[in-house]
Amino acid sequence: MRNENDEDVFSISAVEELQAANVPEGMDRRAFMMRTAMISGMAVLTGRPVLASTNSPGQDSAPLPVTMSPDLQFVKNAKGPVMTTLEEFYKVGPGPSSSHTIGPMRITYDFYQRCTKLPPDVLAKATGLKVHLFGSLSATGKGHGTERASLAGLVGKEPATVEPAFLDSLVEKPDQTFAVKLGDKSLQLSLKDVIYDAPKGDFPHPNTMTCVLLAGDTVLLEQEYYSVGGGFIEWKGYQPPKKGQPKYPYSTMKELQAHAQKNKLSIAQVGMANEIAVSGKTEAEINAFLDKISTAMVNIVKSGLSMPVGILPGPIKLKTKAGEVYKRAMDDAYVNQRAIGVVSAYALAGSEENARGHLVVTAPTGGSAGVIPALVYVLGEGGRKLPQEKIREGLIAAAVIGYLGKHNATLSGAEGGCQAEIGVASAMGAALIAQAHDFDDQVVANAAESALEHHLGMTCDPVAGYVQVPCIERCAFGAIKSWTAFMIASNEIAVDRRLDFDTTVNAMALTAKEMNSKYKETSEGGLAVSVVLC
Repeated sequence: MRNENDEDVFSISAVEELQAANVPEGMDRRAFMMRTAMISGMAVLTGRPVLASTNSPGQDSAPLPVTMSPDLQFVKNAKGPVMTTLEEFYKVGPGPSSSHTIGPMRITYDFYQRCTKLPPDVLAKATGLKVHLFGSLSATGKGHGTERASLAGLVGKEPATVEPAFLDSLVEKPDQTFAVKLGDKSLQLSLKDVIYDAPKGDFPHPNTMTCVLLAGDTVLLEQEYYSVGGGFIEWKGYQPPKKGQPKYPYSTMKELQAHAQKNKLSIAQVGMANEIAVSGKTEAEINAFLDKISTAMVNIVKSGLSMPVGILPGPIKLKTKAGEVYKRAMDDAYVNQRAIGVVSAYALAGSEENARGHLVVTAPTGGSAGVIPALVYVLGEGGRKLPQEKIREGLIAAAVIGYLGKHNATLSGAEGGCQAEIGVASAMGAALIAQAHDFDDQVVANAAESALEHHLGMTCDPVAGYVQVPCIERCAFGAIKSWTAFMIASNEIAVDRRLDFDTTVNAMALTAKEMNSKYKETSEGGLAVSVVLC
Protein backbone atom coordinates (compact mmCIF):
# COMPACT_ATOMS: atom_id res chain seq x y z
CA MET A 1 0.00 0.00 0.00
CA ARG A 2 1.40 3.40 -1.03
CA ASN A 3 1.01 6.51 1.10
CA GLU A 4 0.65 10.02 -0.26
CA ASN A 5 4.31 10.78 0.40
CA ASP A 6 5.65 7.79 -1.57
CA GLU A 7 6.20 9.81 -4.75
CA ASP A 8 8.23 12.44 -2.90
CA VAL A 9 10.22 9.75 -1.10
CA PHE A 10 11.02 8.15 -4.47
CA SER A 11 12.06 11.46 -6.02
CA ILE A 12 14.48 12.34 -3.22
CA SER A 13 16.01 8.87 -2.96
CA ALA A 14 16.31 8.54 -6.71
CA VAL A 15 18.23 11.80 -6.99
CA GLU A 16 20.51 10.79 -4.13
CA GLU A 17 21.19 7.41 -5.76
CA LEU A 18 21.87 9.00 -9.11
CA GLN A 19 24.33 11.47 -7.67
CA ALA A 20 26.16 8.74 -5.81
CA ALA A 21 26.17 6.26 -8.68
CA ASN A 22 29.40 5.30 -10.39
CA VAL A 23 29.24 6.16 -14.09
CA PRO A 24 30.47 3.27 -16.26
CA GLU A 25 33.78 3.97 -17.95
CA GLY A 26 33.36 5.43 -21.42
CA MET A 27 29.83 6.74 -20.83
CA ASP A 28 28.72 10.35 -20.53
CA ARG A 29 27.58 11.12 -16.94
CA ARG A 30 24.53 13.12 -17.98
CA ALA A 31 23.38 10.39 -20.36
CA PHE A 32 23.93 7.77 -17.66
CA MET A 33 21.90 9.74 -15.09
CA MET A 34 19.02 10.31 -17.54
CA ARG A 35 18.92 6.64 -18.50
CA THR A 36 18.97 5.53 -14.87
CA ALA A 37 16.22 8.01 -13.96
CA MET A 38 14.05 6.73 -16.80
CA ILE A 39 14.52 3.11 -15.68
CA SER A 40 13.65 4.02 -12.10
CA GLY A 41 10.60 5.95 -13.27
CA MET A 42 9.37 2.97 -15.28
CA ALA A 43 9.76 0.77 -12.23
CA VAL A 44 7.51 3.11 -10.20
CA LEU A 45 4.91 3.54 -12.94
CA THR A 46 4.59 -0.17 -13.64
CA GLY A 47 5.07 -1.40 -10.10
CA ARG A 48 7.64 -3.88 -11.40
CA PRO A 49 11.44 -3.86 -11.12
CA VAL A 50 13.29 -3.12 -14.34
CA LEU A 51 16.61 -4.91 -14.69
CA ALA A 52 19.23 -2.92 -16.54
CA SER A 53 22.05 -4.58 -18.42
CA THR A 54 25.23 -4.87 -16.42
CA ASN A 55 27.33 -4.44 -19.56
CA SER A 56 29.14 -1.18 -20.00
CA PRO A 57 29.56 0.28 -23.47
CA GLY A 58 32.23 -1.60 -25.33
CA GLN A 59 31.86 -4.77 -23.24
CA ASP A 60 30.91 -8.00 -24.97
CA SER A 61 27.31 -9.08 -24.50
CA ALA A 62 26.19 -12.61 -23.77
CA PRO A 63 26.25 -15.01 -26.74
CA LEU A 64 23.12 -14.93 -28.86
CA PRO A 65 20.95 -18.06 -28.70
CA VAL A 66 21.03 -20.24 -31.80
CA THR A 67 17.64 -20.51 -33.49
CA MET A 68 18.78 -22.44 -36.57
CA SER A 69 19.62 -26.13 -36.42
CA PRO A 70 23.23 -26.50 -35.24
CA ASP A 71 23.66 -29.16 -37.94
CA LEU A 72 23.41 -26.56 -40.72
CA GLN A 73 26.84 -25.89 -42.20
CA PHE A 74 26.42 -22.11 -42.30
CA VAL A 75 25.79 -22.22 -38.54
CA LYS A 76 28.95 -24.29 -38.02
CA ASN A 77 30.95 -21.97 -40.27
CA ALA A 78 30.25 -19.03 -37.97
CA LYS A 79 32.78 -20.54 -35.56
CA GLY A 80 35.70 -20.25 -37.98
CA PRO A 81 37.09 -17.75 -40.50
CA VAL A 82 35.13 -16.50 -43.51
CA MET A 83 35.50 -19.04 -46.35
CA THR A 84 32.94 -17.78 -48.86
CA THR A 85 34.14 -17.09 -52.40
CA LEU A 86 32.99 -14.57 -55.00
CA GLU A 87 31.50 -17.22 -57.29
CA GLU A 88 29.44 -18.56 -54.40
CA PHE A 89 28.29 -15.08 -53.44
CA TYR A 90 27.51 -13.30 -56.72
CA LYS A 91 25.15 -15.68 -58.52
CA VAL A 92 23.20 -15.07 -61.71
CA GLY A 93 19.67 -16.45 -61.76
CA PRO A 94 16.00 -15.63 -62.19
CA GLY A 95 14.11 -13.34 -59.83
CA PRO A 96 12.25 -12.54 -57.79
CA SER A 97 14.01 -14.14 -54.80
CA SER A 98 17.37 -15.78 -54.25
CA SER A 99 16.06 -17.88 -51.36
CA HIS A 100 12.66 -18.67 -52.91
CA THR A 101 13.60 -18.93 -56.59
CA ILE A 102 17.34 -19.41 -57.22
CA GLY A 103 17.83 -21.62 -54.14
CA PRO A 104 14.89 -23.96 -54.89
CA MET A 105 15.95 -24.27 -58.56
CA ARG A 106 19.47 -25.19 -57.49
CA ILE A 107 18.00 -27.69 -55.05
CA THR A 108 15.73 -29.48 -57.51
CA TYR A 109 18.46 -29.48 -60.16
CA ASP A 110 20.79 -31.09 -57.60
CA PHE A 111 18.14 -33.73 -56.83
CA TYR A 112 17.57 -34.36 -60.54
CA GLN A 113 21.31 -34.99 -60.95
CA ARG A 114 21.27 -37.40 -57.99
CA CYS A 115 18.39 -39.31 -59.58
CA THR A 116 20.25 -39.70 -62.88
CA LYS A 117 23.07 -41.49 -61.02
CA LEU A 118 20.86 -44.20 -59.52
CA PRO A 119 21.24 -47.80 -60.81
CA PRO A 120 19.16 -48.63 -63.92
CA ASP A 121 17.09 -51.24 -62.06
CA VAL A 122 16.05 -48.58 -59.51
CA LEU A 123 15.19 -45.99 -62.16
CA ALA A 124 13.10 -48.57 -64.01
CA LYS A 125 10.69 -48.59 -61.05
CA ALA A 126 10.26 -44.81 -60.90
CA THR A 127 6.75 -43.42 -61.39
CA GLY A 128 7.05 -39.83 -60.19
CA LEU A 129 9.01 -36.94 -58.68
CA LYS A 130 7.56 -34.75 -55.93
CA VAL A 131 8.75 -31.58 -54.21
CA HIS A 132 7.35 -30.51 -50.81
CA LEU A 133 7.74 -26.88 -49.69
CA PHE A 134 7.73 -25.98 -46.00
CA GLY A 135 7.92 -22.85 -43.84
CA SER A 136 8.35 -19.55 -45.66
CA LEU A 137 8.70 -21.38 -48.98
CA SER A 138 5.16 -22.64 -48.49
CA ALA A 139 3.77 -19.40 -47.05
CA THR A 140 4.97 -17.05 -49.82
CA GLY A 141 6.15 -19.40 -52.55
CA LYS A 142 3.26 -18.58 -54.88
CA GLY A 143 4.21 -14.92 -55.06
CA HIS A 144 7.90 -15.75 -55.37
CA GLY A 145 7.49 -18.24 -58.22
CA THR A 146 8.92 -21.05 -56.11
CA GLU A 147 6.85 -23.75 -57.79
CA ARG A 148 7.99 -22.65 -61.26
CA ALA A 149 11.63 -22.52 -60.19
CA SER A 150 11.35 -25.94 -58.55
CA LEU A 151 9.84 -27.51 -61.66
CA ALA A 152 12.52 -25.89 -63.84
CA GLY A 153 15.25 -27.56 -61.79
CA LEU A 154 13.54 -30.95 -62.00
CA VAL A 155 13.44 -30.77 -65.80
CA GLY A 156 17.19 -30.04 -65.90
CA LYS A 157 17.43 -26.25 -66.00
CA GLU A 158 19.97 -24.22 -63.99
CA PRO A 159 19.52 -20.68 -62.60
CA ALA A 160 22.30 -19.01 -64.59
CA THR A 161 21.11 -20.33 -67.97
CA VAL A 162 17.34 -20.79 -67.65
CA GLU A 163 15.37 -18.79 -70.20
CA PRO A 164 13.00 -16.27 -68.55
CA ALA A 165 10.52 -17.13 -71.31
CA PHE A 166 10.36 -20.69 -69.97
CA LEU A 167 9.39 -19.48 -66.50
CA ASP A 168 6.91 -17.00 -68.00
CA SER A 169 5.29 -19.80 -69.98
CA LEU A 170 4.50 -21.62 -66.74
CA VAL A 171 2.43 -18.61 -65.66
CA GLU A 172 0.59 -18.43 -68.98
CA LYS A 173 0.10 -22.22 -69.29
CA PRO A 174 0.27 -23.71 -65.79
CA ASP A 175 -1.12 -27.11 -66.85
CA GLN A 176 1.62 -28.01 -69.34
CA THR A 177 3.70 -31.13 -68.70
CA PHE A 178 7.35 -31.90 -69.38
CA ALA A 179 9.08 -35.20 -70.06
CA VAL A 180 11.99 -35.95 -67.74
CA LYS A 181 14.35 -38.73 -68.81
CA LEU A 182 15.79 -40.91 -66.03
CA GLY A 183 17.69 -43.80 -67.60
CA ASP A 184 15.26 -45.59 -69.90
CA LYS A 185 12.30 -44.21 -67.98
CA SER A 186 10.45 -41.03 -68.96
CA LEU A 187 8.36 -39.22 -66.33
CA GLN A 188 5.77 -36.54 -67.06
CA LEU A 189 6.07 -33.63 -64.61
CA SER A 190 3.99 -30.50 -64.05
CA LEU A 191 3.49 -27.77 -61.45
CA LYS A 192 1.15 -30.16 -59.64
CA ASP A 193 4.23 -32.12 -58.58
CA VAL A 194 5.35 -29.18 -56.43
CA ILE A 195 3.34 -29.30 -53.20
CA TYR A 196 2.83 -26.39 -50.81
CA ASP A 197 3.13 -28.25 -47.51
CA ALA A 198 3.07 -27.02 -43.89
CA PRO A 199 3.91 -23.29 -43.53
CA LYS A 200 4.48 -23.69 -39.79
CA GLY A 201 6.48 -26.26 -37.89
CA ASP A 202 9.77 -27.08 -36.20
CA PHE A 203 11.99 -27.00 -39.29
CA PRO A 204 15.82 -26.88 -39.32
CA HIS A 205 15.52 -23.67 -41.38
CA PRO A 206 12.51 -21.51 -42.33
CA ASN A 207 13.18 -22.38 -45.99
CA THR A 208 13.02 -26.18 -45.86
CA MET A 209 11.99 -28.44 -48.73
CA THR A 210 12.11 -32.15 -49.56
CA CYS A 211 12.48 -33.88 -52.93
CA VAL A 212 11.25 -37.43 -53.43
CA LEU A 213 11.59 -39.99 -56.25
CA LEU A 214 8.71 -42.45 -56.03
CA ALA A 215 7.73 -45.89 -57.29
CA GLY A 216 4.01 -45.71 -56.57
CA ASP A 217 3.91 -45.13 -52.80
CA THR A 218 7.43 -46.47 -52.29
CA VAL A 219 10.25 -43.97 -51.79
CA LEU A 220 13.25 -44.68 -54.03
CA LEU A 221 15.23 -41.58 -53.07
CA GLU A 222 14.46 -38.70 -50.70
CA GLN A 223 16.53 -35.68 -49.67
CA GLU A 224 15.81 -32.80 -47.29
CA TYR A 225 17.20 -29.42 -48.40
CA TYR A 226 17.49 -25.89 -47.02
CA SER A 227 17.61 -22.64 -48.99
CA VAL A 228 19.60 -20.62 -46.47
CA GLY A 229 19.58 -17.21 -48.18
CA GLY A 230 21.38 -15.48 -51.04
CA GLY A 231 20.92 -18.54 -53.27
CA PHE A 232 23.06 -20.67 -50.94
CA ILE A 233 21.74 -24.19 -50.37
CA GLU A 234 22.45 -27.06 -48.00
CA TRP A 235 20.96 -30.47 -47.39
CA LYS A 236 20.71 -32.97 -44.57
CA GLY A 237 24.20 -34.41 -44.14
CA TYR A 238 25.78 -31.61 -46.19
CA GLN A 239 29.56 -31.43 -46.25
CA PRO A 240 31.16 -28.29 -47.71
CA PRO A 241 33.60 -28.63 -50.62
CA LYS A 242 37.29 -28.69 -49.84
CA LYS A 243 38.89 -25.26 -50.04
CA GLY A 244 42.24 -23.65 -49.41
CA GLN A 245 42.92 -21.70 -46.24
CA PRO A 246 42.63 -17.89 -46.35
CA LYS A 247 45.91 -15.97 -46.39
CA TYR A 248 44.45 -13.43 -43.95
CA PRO A 249 41.87 -15.32 -41.84
CA TYR A 250 39.12 -13.18 -40.33
CA SER A 251 35.62 -13.63 -38.94
CA THR A 252 34.99 -10.01 -37.92
CA MET A 253 35.63 -6.58 -39.35
CA LYS A 254 38.05 -5.92 -36.49
CA GLU A 255 40.19 -8.89 -37.55
CA LEU A 256 39.95 -7.89 -41.19
CA GLN A 257 41.08 -4.34 -40.47
CA ALA A 258 43.96 -5.61 -38.36
CA HIS A 259 45.27 -7.53 -41.40
CA ALA A 260 44.76 -4.50 -43.64
CA GLN A 261 46.57 -2.09 -41.33
CA LYS A 262 49.41 -4.44 -40.42
CA ASN A 263 50.15 -5.26 -44.07
CA LYS A 264 49.27 -1.81 -45.47
CA LEU A 265 46.54 -3.26 -47.68
CA SER A 266 43.09 -2.07 -48.67
CA ILE A 267 40.05 -4.16 -47.81
CA ALA A 268 39.81 -5.10 -51.50
CA GLN A 269 43.43 -6.29 -51.50
CA VAL A 270 42.85 -8.46 -48.42
CA GLY A 271 39.73 -9.84 -50.11
CA MET A 272 41.61 -10.62 -53.33
CA ALA A 273 44.47 -12.37 -51.49
CA ASN A 274 42.00 -14.56 -49.64
CA GLU A 275 40.02 -15.26 -52.81
CA ILE A 276 43.16 -16.56 -54.52
CA ALA A 277 44.08 -18.70 -51.50
CA VAL A 278 40.60 -20.14 -50.84
CA SER A 279 39.35 -20.64 -54.42
CA GLY A 280 42.66 -21.66 -55.98
CA LYS A 281 42.01 -19.31 -58.92
CA THR A 282 44.45 -16.77 -60.34
CA GLU A 283 43.95 -13.04 -60.00
CA ALA A 284 43.26 -12.84 -63.75
CA GLU A 285 40.52 -15.50 -63.45
CA ILE A 286 38.95 -13.68 -60.50
CA ASN A 287 39.00 -10.36 -62.37
CA ALA A 288 37.39 -12.02 -65.39
CA PHE A 289 34.58 -13.27 -63.17
CA LEU A 290 34.10 -9.83 -61.62
CA ASP A 291 33.92 -8.30 -65.10
CA LYS A 292 31.26 -10.83 -66.07
CA ILE A 293 29.25 -9.96 -62.96
CA SER A 294 29.55 -6.19 -63.44
CA THR A 295 28.55 -6.56 -67.11
CA ALA A 296 25.50 -8.58 -66.07
CA MET A 297 24.56 -5.90 -63.53
CA VAL A 298 24.88 -3.11 -66.11
CA ASN A 299 22.76 -5.06 -68.60
CA ILE A 300 20.09 -5.66 -65.96
CA VAL A 301 19.79 -1.92 -65.26
CA LYS A 302 19.73 -1.06 -68.97
CA SER A 303 17.06 -3.67 -69.62
CA GLY A 304 14.91 -2.37 -66.78
CA LEU A 305 15.23 1.23 -67.97
CA SER A 306 14.28 0.29 -71.54
CA MET A 307 11.05 -1.47 -70.58
CA PRO A 308 7.83 0.46 -71.27
CA VAL A 309 5.40 1.11 -68.44
CA GLY A 310 3.58 -2.12 -67.76
CA ILE A 311 1.91 -4.15 -65.04
CA LEU A 312 3.92 -6.69 -63.09
CA PRO A 313 2.63 -10.25 -62.62
CA GLY A 314 0.31 -10.99 -59.70
CA PRO A 315 -2.73 -9.59 -57.91
CA ILE A 316 -1.18 -6.24 -56.88
CA LYS A 317 -1.38 -4.92 -60.47
CA LEU A 318 1.68 -2.77 -59.77
CA LYS A 319 2.78 -0.51 -62.61
CA THR A 320 6.47 -0.25 -63.44
CA LYS A 321 8.10 3.18 -63.44
CA ALA A 322 11.90 2.94 -63.66
CA GLY A 323 12.05 4.38 -67.19
CA GLU A 324 9.71 7.25 -66.36
CA VAL A 325 11.54 8.13 -63.15
CA TYR A 326 14.81 8.20 -65.08
CA LYS A 327 13.47 10.45 -67.85
CA ARG A 328 11.95 12.94 -65.42
CA ALA A 329 15.02 12.92 -63.17
CA MET A 330 17.23 13.79 -66.13
CA ASP A 331 15.03 16.82 -66.79
CA ASP A 332 15.31 18.05 -63.20
CA ALA A 333 16.66 21.60 -63.03
CA TYR A 334 18.42 20.90 -59.73
CA VAL A 335 21.59 18.88 -60.25
CA ASN A 336 21.64 17.29 -56.79
CA GLN A 337 18.02 16.19 -57.05
CA ARG A 338 18.77 14.82 -60.51
CA ALA A 339 21.52 12.61 -59.08
CA ILE A 340 19.20 11.17 -56.41
CA GLY A 341 16.51 10.57 -59.01
CA VAL A 342 18.89 8.85 -61.42
CA VAL A 343 20.34 6.48 -58.80
CA SER A 344 16.79 5.69 -57.65
CA ALA A 345 15.73 4.96 -61.24
CA TYR A 346 18.70 2.61 -61.73
CA ALA A 347 17.76 0.70 -58.57
CA LEU A 348 14.08 0.57 -59.58
CA ALA A 349 15.13 -0.79 -62.98
CA GLY A 350 17.10 -3.67 -61.46
CA SER A 351 14.41 -4.45 -58.93
CA GLU A 352 11.62 -4.39 -61.52
CA GLU A 353 13.61 -6.86 -63.62
CA ASN A 354 13.74 -9.05 -60.52
CA ALA A 355 9.97 -8.76 -60.05
CA ARG A 356 9.44 -9.78 -63.68
CA GLY A 357 11.33 -12.99 -62.97
CA HIS A 358 14.14 -12.01 -65.33
CA LEU A 359 17.80 -12.75 -64.66
CA VAL A 360 19.43 -10.86 -61.78
CA VAL A 361 22.61 -11.07 -59.71
CA THR A 362 22.32 -11.95 -56.02
CA ALA A 363 23.98 -9.09 -54.16
CA PRO A 364 23.39 -10.42 -51.63
CA THR A 365 19.83 -11.61 -52.50
CA GLY A 366 17.21 -11.41 -55.24
CA GLY A 367 14.92 -9.17 -53.21
CA SER A 368 17.76 -6.64 -52.83
CA ALA A 369 19.11 -7.14 -56.36
CA GLY A 370 18.45 -3.53 -57.40
CA VAL A 371 20.93 -1.91 -55.01
CA ILE A 372 24.43 -2.97 -56.14
CA PRO A 373 23.69 -2.95 -59.91
CA ALA A 374 22.45 0.65 -59.57
CA LEU A 375 25.69 1.71 -57.89
CA VAL A 376 27.91 -0.23 -60.30
CA TYR A 377 26.15 1.47 -63.21
CA VAL A 378 26.31 4.98 -61.74
CA LEU A 379 30.00 4.60 -60.82
CA GLY A 380 30.76 3.30 -64.32
CA GLU A 381 29.26 4.08 -67.70
CA GLY A 382 25.99 5.43 -66.29
CA GLY A 383 27.65 8.19 -64.28
CA ARG A 384 31.17 8.77 -62.96
CA LYS A 385 32.89 6.50 -65.47
CA LEU A 386 35.44 5.17 -63.00
CA PRO A 387 37.98 2.69 -64.43
CA GLN A 388 36.91 -0.96 -64.47
CA GLU A 389 39.71 -1.73 -62.02
CA LYS A 390 37.97 0.44 -59.42
CA ILE A 391 34.63 -1.25 -60.04
CA ARG A 392 36.29 -4.63 -59.43
CA GLU A 393 37.84 -3.41 -56.18
CA GLY A 394 34.48 -2.04 -55.09
CA LEU A 395 32.76 -5.36 -55.81
CA ILE A 396 35.35 -7.22 -53.72
CA ALA A 397 34.88 -4.83 -50.78
CA ALA A 398 31.11 -5.16 -51.13
CA ALA A 399 31.38 -8.95 -51.10
CA VAL A 400 33.51 -8.84 -47.94
CA ILE A 401 30.73 -6.92 -46.20
CA GLY A 402 28.21 -9.46 -47.42
CA TYR A 403 30.42 -12.31 -46.21
CA LEU A 404 30.51 -10.83 -42.71
CA GLY A 405 26.74 -10.34 -42.71
CA LYS A 406 26.25 -13.97 -43.70
CA HIS A 407 28.93 -15.24 -41.31
CA ASN A 408 27.76 -13.42 -38.18
CA ALA A 409 24.05 -12.89 -38.80
CA THR A 410 21.98 -13.80 -41.88
CA LEU A 411 21.14 -12.80 -45.45
CA SER A 412 17.73 -14.44 -45.36
CA GLY A 413 14.52 -12.42 -45.08
CA ALA A 414 12.84 -15.56 -43.75
CA GLU A 415 15.32 -15.59 -40.87
CA GLY A 416 16.08 -11.92 -40.27
CA GLY A 417 13.51 -9.74 -42.03
CA CYS A 418 14.39 -7.18 -44.70
CA GLN A 419 17.26 -5.74 -42.64
CA ALA A 420 19.15 -8.89 -43.68
CA GLU A 421 18.53 -8.25 -47.36
CA ILE A 422 18.22 -4.53 -48.13
CA GLY A 423 20.22 -3.63 -45.02
CA VAL A 424 23.20 -5.78 -45.99
CA ALA A 425 22.89 -4.73 -49.64
CA SER A 426 23.00 -1.06 -48.63
CA ALA A 427 26.04 -1.70 -46.41
CA MET A 428 27.72 -3.49 -49.32
CA GLY A 429 26.90 -0.55 -51.56
CA ALA A 430 28.43 1.97 -49.15
CA ALA A 431 31.62 -0.12 -49.00
CA LEU A 432 31.64 -0.41 -52.79
CA ILE A 433 31.51 3.37 -53.26
CA ALA A 434 34.16 4.04 -50.61
CA GLN A 435 36.55 1.40 -51.95
CA ALA A 436 36.05 2.44 -55.57
CA HIS A 437 37.15 5.94 -54.55
CA ASP A 438 40.28 4.59 -52.80
CA PHE A 439 39.32 5.40 -49.22
CA ASP A 440 41.11 3.50 -46.47
CA ASP A 441 39.79 0.53 -44.53
CA GLN A 442 38.32 2.64 -41.70
CA VAL A 443 36.19 4.73 -44.04
CA VAL A 444 35.01 1.61 -45.88
CA ALA A 445 34.07 -0.03 -42.57
CA ASN A 446 32.37 3.11 -41.26
CA ALA A 447 30.35 3.57 -44.44
CA ALA A 448 29.12 -0.03 -44.27
CA GLU A 449 28.27 0.33 -40.59
CA SER A 450 26.30 3.51 -41.15
CA ALA A 451 24.20 2.03 -43.95
CA LEU A 452 23.44 -1.15 -42.03
CA GLU A 453 22.68 0.70 -38.79
CA HIS A 454 19.87 2.64 -40.42
CA HIS A 455 18.14 -0.49 -41.69
CA LEU A 456 18.05 -2.29 -38.34
CA GLY A 457 14.60 -3.63 -37.55
CA MET A 458 13.32 -3.45 -41.13
CA THR A 459 10.67 -6.11 -41.61
CA CYS A 460 10.01 -8.38 -44.58
CA ASP A 461 6.27 -8.10 -45.24
CA PRO A 462 5.71 -8.54 -48.99
CA VAL A 463 2.14 -7.75 -50.03
CA ALA A 464 0.39 -10.88 -51.34
CA GLY A 465 3.72 -12.71 -51.07
CA TYR A 466 5.08 -10.96 -54.18
CA VAL A 467 8.50 -9.27 -54.26
CA GLN A 468 6.98 -5.96 -55.36
CA VAL A 469 5.52 -3.90 -52.50
CA PRO A 470 7.49 -2.69 -50.60
CA CYS A 471 10.47 -4.52 -52.08
CA ILE A 472 11.02 -2.62 -55.34
CA GLU A 473 11.16 0.88 -53.85
CA ARG A 474 13.22 -0.40 -50.93
CA CYS A 475 16.03 -1.10 -53.38
CA ALA A 476 15.97 2.56 -54.39
CA PHE A 477 16.10 3.70 -50.77
CA GLY A 478 18.86 1.16 -50.07
CA ALA A 479 21.00 2.58 -52.89
CA ILE A 480 20.47 6.17 -51.73
CA LYS A 481 21.29 5.20 -48.15
CA SER A 482 24.51 3.62 -49.45
CA TRP A 483 25.50 6.97 -50.88
CA THR A 484 24.42 8.86 -47.76
CA ALA A 485 26.47 6.51 -45.59
CA PHE A 486 29.50 6.98 -47.86
CA MET A 487 29.15 10.77 -47.73
CA ILE A 488 29.00 10.79 -43.94
CA ALA A 489 31.88 8.32 -43.54
CA SER A 490 34.13 10.08 -46.03
CA ASN A 491 33.58 13.52 -44.48
CA GLU A 492 33.62 12.71 -40.76
CA ILE A 493 36.72 12.11 -38.64
CA ALA A 494 36.90 8.35 -39.18
CA VAL A 495 38.33 7.39 -35.78
CA ASP A 496 35.58 9.29 -33.97
CA ARG A 497 32.74 7.03 -35.15
CA ARG A 498 31.12 5.65 -32.01
CA LEU A 499 29.67 2.46 -33.48
CA ASP A 500 31.70 -0.18 -35.29
CA PHE A 501 30.56 -2.59 -37.98
CA ASP A 502 30.81 -5.72 -35.83
CA THR A 503 28.56 -4.23 -33.14
CA THR A 504 25.92 -3.35 -35.72
CA VAL A 505 26.02 -6.81 -37.33
CA ASN A 506 25.56 -8.33 -33.87
CA ALA A 507 22.61 -5.98 -33.32
CA MET A 508 21.09 -7.18 -36.60
CA ALA A 509 21.53 -10.81 -35.51
CA LEU A 510 19.87 -10.09 -32.16
CA THR A 511 17.02 -8.19 -33.81
CA ALA A 512 16.53 -11.08 -36.24
CA LYS A 513 16.26 -13.60 -33.41
CA GLU A 514 13.76 -11.47 -31.49
CA MET A 515 11.67 -10.39 -34.50
CA ASN A 516 8.16 -11.83 -34.69
CA SER A 517 7.85 -14.46 -37.42
CA LYS A 518 5.00 -12.43 -38.96
CA TYR A 519 7.67 -10.07 -40.27
CA LYS A 520 10.00 -12.70 -41.71
CA GLU A 521 8.81 -13.22 -45.28
CA THR A 522 5.54 -14.88 -44.29
CA SER A 523 3.17 -12.10 -45.47
CA GLU A 524 1.34 -12.33 -42.14
CA GLY A 525 2.02 -8.83 -40.80
CA GLY A 526 2.76 -5.19 -41.60
CA LEU A 527 1.98 -4.00 -45.11
CA ALA A 528 1.04 -7.52 -46.15
CA VAL A 529 -2.13 -7.37 -44.01
CA SER A 530 -2.68 -3.59 -44.25
CA VAL A 531 -2.96 -3.26 -48.02
CA VAL A 532 -6.38 -4.18 -49.40
CA LEU A 533 -6.26 -5.67 -52.90
CA CYS A 534 -9.38 -5.28 -55.02
